[in-house]
Amino acid sequence: MARPRHSQIGRRPSQLRIKLVPPLTVIIGSMITALPIITDYPILPPMGLLAVLAWRLIRPGFWAVWAGFPLGLIDDIFSGQPLGSAAFLWSVIFILLEAIDRKAVRRDYWQDWLIASIATIIVLIGGMLVVDIQSNILRLDLLLPQILLSILIYPFVARFIGAIDNWRVAA
Repeated sequence: MARPRHSQIGRRPSQLRIKLVPPLTVIIGSMITALPIITDYPILPPMGLLAVLAWRLIRPGFWAVWAGFPLGLIDDIFSGQPLGSAAFLWSVIFILLEAIDRKAVRRDYWQDWLIASIATIIVLIGGMLVVDIQSNILRLDLLLPQILLSILIYPFVARFIGAIDNWRVAA
């Protein structure tokens, strides 16, 4: 005998799913940088940063301005950067995004991609300069492949985060 299907109309999504999925996706993205990939130069995109940017640009009101600090701190733990560097840089990015959200009336896909690209460049160059400003100031060309790959992969990350967001708010 077939069981009757329960209607999804009027059902609310789980509050646990709504609250925990975004930070967990950022943490998992930050953990990807801990994979044992050996190269001479940085190539792996900062997936935690790309995920947090996608969440922040898709759902502008979800993250508080201070959320960049703890998420960046978690990224520092997994990325091996000096403790506090991503926490500071992500906080700066969150403050800049908040200022953009207050000024901009409406953004489209291309503007979000441009904003994410500039934010990624700021964080990658800032992170490299935090490690050793004296020897890295002349070696910024080493980041070019990582920056280009990060910019090119952002639309896929944003699409993936958008799909996760649709699942997160579905009943």
